[in-house]
Amino acid sequence: MARAIVWQVTVGNARGRSLRGRSVRARITLVATLVVGVTLIVGAVAFVGVLRGSLLDALATSIEADASEIAARAESGFDVVGDTDDDDQFFQVTDASGRTLASSDSLDGAIVSLPSSDDAQVITLPGDDTEYLALVDEDDGLTVIAARSTEDVAETVGTIIRLLAVAVPLVVLLLGVTIWIVVGRALRPVERMRREVDAVSATNLDRRLDESGSGDEIDRLAHTMNRMLDRLDESQRAQGRFISDASHELKSPLASLRQFAEVARDYPDRVSAADLSDAILDEGARLERLVQNMLVLAHTDESSTPVPRRPIDLDDLLLAEAARLRASGTVVVDTSHVGAGRVLGDAALLAQVVRNLVDNAARHARGQITLGLTDSGSQVTLTVDDDGPGVPVGERERVFDRFVRLDEARARDSGGSGLGLAIVRATVVAHGGTVRMLDTELGGARIEVLLPTASDPLT
Repeated sequence: MARAIVWQVTVGNARGRSLRGRSVRARITLVATLVVGVTLIVGAVAFVGVLRGSLLDALATSIEADASEIAARAESGFDVVGDTDDDDQFFQVTDASGRTLASSDSLDGAIVSLPSSDDAQVITLPGDDTEYLALVDEDDGLTVIAARSTEDVAETVGTIIRLLAVAVPLVVLLLGVTIWIVVGRALRPVERMRREVDAVSATNLDRRLDESGSGDEIDRLAHTMNRMLDRLDESQRAQGRFISDASHELKSPLASLRQFAEVARDYPDRVSAADLSDAILDEGARLERLVQNMLVLAHTDESSTPVPRRPIDLDDLLLAEAARLRASGTVVVDTSHVGAGRVLGDAALLAQVVRNLVDNAARHARGQITLGLTDSGSQVTLTVDDDGPGVPVGERERVFDRFVRLDEARARDSGGSGLGLAIVRATVVAHGGTVRMLDTELGGARIEVLLPTASDPLT
């Protein structure tokens, strides 16, 4: 038993692998042909059954008419003996005592006995293989048995079966060939797209598939693949820009360190040890911030790494940054609009978001920044306003790109790398939120962050 089960499973798996290994064209043709073939066979069997039943019903109606006519003639006293000698039909008339009053010559004196029934019955005569459909009619003490041969019905049904045995395979074969041709033509554009996509590599991501504009499934597939190629092309371009910008940013502090080192080596009297130490510490800190920011971006870019989801009080992070900024004495910080707000996320990443936003506002503010936090029930809105020069409307989306600085000289002097707002957007998106830049009543810029609120503030 166990071997039989293993054999069946093995055969089933082999058939499944065999079917999966075929082309889509072959599978569609095979499955469609099998379905239609089985349907035609079932239909043919049903048709033959209905036809045979209809022919037998017609034959029974004729026999019933024969029986009624014979009964009427017998009751009138007419001599019905010898009225029919056709081998394909017979009749028999008996009285209440069972005595035969009249019968067909084809019975040759034989007596036919049938049980009383309102339905026609299939019988055979002694010494004869021919099947007859017989009917019993009892009236006024007379029993009339009338019968006709079913040979014509059998011949008609046999002819239909032979015709169907030839026609059904031909129809299935014709259908299979038609499906093979039609599916092949339908899949031809798919094969062409496969070859075109297979020819696309990292060096020619600008290639696109031809779209017919018909709006059918093939055209939508080509449109979808073109959109995918657009995203891959843009991703490659962004990666190239990121590598180029990162190389440039890393090169600047390294060049400064090398310059100080060369001057200290060649002109030791011009560069003191303290100046060299300060330069190394400043540029080293700049390198450390740059690398740390790049690591944060790399972490947020890893879509396969889920962001930890823990309840975080965003107002605590915002107030802590406000206290740090007040201690520096550089700008006035207004926290009167900060309310309670709890979200689910990673504390370190969200703290980085708040610090980057506050530092960015402080870097561009003339003397004041305003922090705000509100909870609408479904989302938490965090705003950071400054009274700086603001950002032109056309540049408000670009400032969230990596290594973008609208004021290159000031940003470099203040240690900015152009990654702060890029980290903000990447982190907010990873937490299921959005970020945008708007106008503010202070005259500068407002950065607004929307994050989903924690479902249960008490967790």
